[in-house]
Amino acid sequence: MTRFVFVLPALLLACADPVKDKPKAEVKEAAPETAKNTPEGGKAETLPLDSSSTLTWVGAKVTRKHDGGFKSFTGSITLVEGDVEKSSIQIDVDTSTIYADEDKLTGHLKSADFFDVAKYPKATFTTTSIKKKDGSNYEVTGNLDLHGVKKSLSFPATIDVSADNVSAKAEFGINRKDFQINYPGAADDLIRDDVLIKFDIKAKRTQS
Repeated sequence: MTRFVFVLPALLLACADPVKDKPKAEVKEAAPETAKNTPEGGKAETLPLDSSSTLTWVGAKVTRKHDGGFKSFTGSITLVEGDVEKSSIQIDVDTSTIYADEDKLTGHLKSADFFDVAKYPKATFTTTSIKKKDGSNYEVTGNLDLHGVKKSLSFPATIDVSADNVSAKAEFGINRKDFQINYPGAADDLIRDDVLIKFDIKAKRTQS
């Protein structure tokens, strides 16, 4: 009876799932990564990600959500002939720079319970295809290598190309257990499996 009385308030105050109304990435076995050849006479621009780019996340347990992100990541957008579908994106993340809205949680996320940054200091994402849906909306597919597990993800993104910049934005859910991040949380305050990933990356074009 005591157990029931203790748990009931937590259930009544349960935090909304941050992924509930967001698209969830389709996860499959990692796809082959092959270099894209620029057509003869074509032009490829390899553009480093701008420092204003952001990579953040929202996770939740029964009683509350947590916001966080990664402070350090690098990468590039390779724009081929100005055509997004011919192009690619590559991102390298320094997992030791993960942060959360509480210092104690930041430290816990770096431990072997979660990202184990001492053993897995880097995560990478490399696109294998980008397919236009309509307007600036695309389906992005790429391999995410995280926590020693490599999987193919497909998710919707908005990609824009102008004379000066290339930008890509997305919000989608992933299941942390697909990457063997299995820590359950406290018995009376379980951690949700799905995490909302948000990125807003930009790259400046060099005019010749």
